[in-house]
Amino acid sequence: MNYYLSNQLVPDTAVSVAGLTSYLQLLLEQDEQLQQVWVTGEVSSASQYRSGLFFTLQDPDAKAAMSCVIWNSQLNKLMQLPVQGEQLIVLGSIRVYPQRGQYQLIVWQALPAGEGLQALRYRQLRNRLEAEGLFDPERKRSLPTHPQTIAVVTSPQAAAWGDIQRTLKQRYPGLQVLFSPALVQGEQAPALIVSAIERVERDGRAEVLILSRGGGAVEELACFNDERVVRAIANCSIPVITGIGHQRDESLADLVADAYAHTPTAAAEQVVPELASLYAEHQERVLALTEAVNQHMENAQEQLQRVRSRLRRIPLDRQIHQEKQAIAWKRQQLLQGTARHLAQANQHCQMLRQKLATLDPKSVLQRGYAVVRQQDGAIARSTEGLAFGQELQVQLGTGQIKVKISEIINSKE
Repeated sequence: MNYYLSNQLVPDTAVSVAGLTSYLQLLLEQDEQLQQVWVTGEVSSASQYRSGLFFTLQDPDAKAAMSCVIWNSQLNKLMQLPVQGEQLIVLGSIRVYPQRGQYQLIVWQALPAGEGLQALRYRQLRNRLEAEGLFDPERKRSLPTHPQTIAVVTSPQAAAWGDIQRTLKQRYPGLQVLFSPALVQGEQAPALIVSAIERVERDGRAEVLILSRGGGAVEELACFNDERVVRAIANCSIPVITGIGHQRDESLADLVADAYAHTPTAAAEQVVPELASLYAEHQERVLALTEAVNQHMENAQEQLQRVRSRLRRIPLDRQIHQEKQAIAWKRQQLLQGTARHLAQANQHCQMLRQKLATLDPKSVLQRGYAVVRQQDGAIARSTEGLAFGQELQVQLGTGQIKVKISEIINSKE
């Protein structure tokens, strides 16, 4: 068989795309083994749409995958609905779709077969890393507010790299972006992602790192659940933000990263502020400050004008005379208050003198009373304890006398 670049010679066996696809459709759909086949596998992804439930079955080693669909009319007849991470045994038939060049398993029945190996491995690894504290919020570092150098780890062929470049350029012109390429899908991806992160660290210029990949099915994002990648992110000396696909489920890389977004574009938007917004905010602050200063100046001018008007209305000598009158009035009030308090104090002092004079023992003696003391100096207050012939000392208003008891007269009246 000869092949030439000339239009004159065309192989006789050449067929059209539609013809080859029709031939494959005939082989697959007419095969009795494929018209009713039991298939076992792990559900790696599942999405509900208006027409039915679409999901993917894959082998535990993730080396093969198959697209499946259960139409809505068949859903209520299933023994087990497909759930991500579950192992299923499904019954269905193969259908070929020529427009897409794909085949699909139309499922009639699904039976539970336990937890899938991939899901079990994921859960065990997540629990172990969580127990080590790799996902703790206390470990999370804040992203720099205004980074000048950013590193990006993704595939050079991925649309994510173009999205990130475009977003960073629009939001923050003049930013230095370091690209560290790596595969982000397949068996070699984990080791290459780790090497790309280490390359950024050795360079030492980047202030933050974006680990990114565009949208994809769950089974295509397995490298971001690899323990090597998770530990490389945890040990990275600079903050890491992930922007992995459009899936709503979080990967282990998302959990260990300092921040994460659901798309590469969102990660780029989160890592740098928008320069236009910063400029607009700055202009608003300048305008607000200018208005505040102008308002303060206007208030000061008004106050100064009011003072000037008052000074013009009141001559200086008249103002001084008014102040003198006010001071004289205050002085008079002070003198009157002082005199009133002094008179009250003198009156109180005189009253105290009278009370003291009344209580003075000598004054009592001057009125004819006497104090009788025994020889030991004790005052004799009654006849009890006195004896016939005992000497006593009597203090009079003026002078003292000594007497001797010649008779004791007791009286109880």
